[in-house]
Amino acid sequence: MSYGDPNNPYGQPPQQPPAAPGYGYPQQGPPGVPPQQPYGYPQQPAYPGYPGGNMMQQSMPGLMMTARVFLFIVAAVQVLIGIFAIFAAATVNDASDAASDTFGDNEFSDIGQDSAAIILVVALLFLGLAALSITLGVKFSKGGQGIRITTMVYGILGALFGVLILIGSADADTTVGLVWALLWIGFGGIMAAAMIAPSGAAWFNRPRY
Repeated sequence: MSYGDPNNPYGQPPQQPPAAPGYGYPQQGPPGVPPQQPYGYPQQPAYPGYPGGNMMQQSMPGLMMTARVFLFIVAAVQVLIGIFAIFAAATVNDASDAASDTFGDNEFSDIGQDSAAIILVVALLFLGLAALSITLGVKFSKGGQGIRITTMVYGILGALFGVLILIGSADADTTVGLVWALLWIGFGGIMAAAMIAPSGAAWFNRPRY
């Protein structure tokens, strides 16, 4: 009795050739190598946020970009005002010292020194606000809700300051004060509106990877 006889019921079954994978199924590769996608099927992208995934770059909304530019413009104006105020304080102080040396200590020299001190405080205040404006503008790209709330309050206060200037310029009937007030109201209002808008809230609440 031969085991090679195909009619032998006790012999080994004949070897079947490996079945070819069906059309449309992934081809099995060597161990450790992921299977290839079948021909005609689109490649599935990885999920964003995971290693190797397609990171979708989010762009800053247009209103946010406008508010950011306004912050930098306001910072430049505040720096200029602070520098001019420092020079003004130094000039007033020198004039007060010269008057004191010429006429001795009197009421006018004391007023001059006090005025120089007040102008210097105003200069330091504007320089501090300029630093705050620059910091807020820079933090727009990576900041969180704290930057959003601070910018919103900052814009509201700036708009209120513009309203006060508008009231004062209306009483004094000055065109320069009117333009200055409208600029503060416009800049502050746009900054506050950008933070209140849903796009601004979504931008500062976006996931960061």
